[in-house]
Amino acid sequence: MVTSSPGSRRRCTLCEVEIQSLAGGQDLVHFSLGAPGTRSKLWARVCQYLRTPEQCGQCLNQDPSLRGDASKSDYYAEPPVLDMPSSL
Repeated sequence: MVTSSPGSRRRCTLCEVEIQSLAGGQDLVHFSLGAPGTRSKLWARVCQYLRTPEQCGQCLNQDPSLRGDASKSDYYAEPPVLDMPSSL
């Protein structure tokens, strides 16, 4: 486990997000689009899909003690069902 001083940022070589270390141990993830989020959101949307040991070794978000448990809102929501007529 690599610890960083508060305020420092590290960039993941795989997904290229930046993880900013904050005082108190909570980190802030800066995505390429959208608002900053948590390590658990990054895990739910990206990191859990890594497959090879090489990928996992490069990922900055593999330590469960740093990311915590993902909540339902961390995952992408299912798109709404559209009620479309079957013929025009």
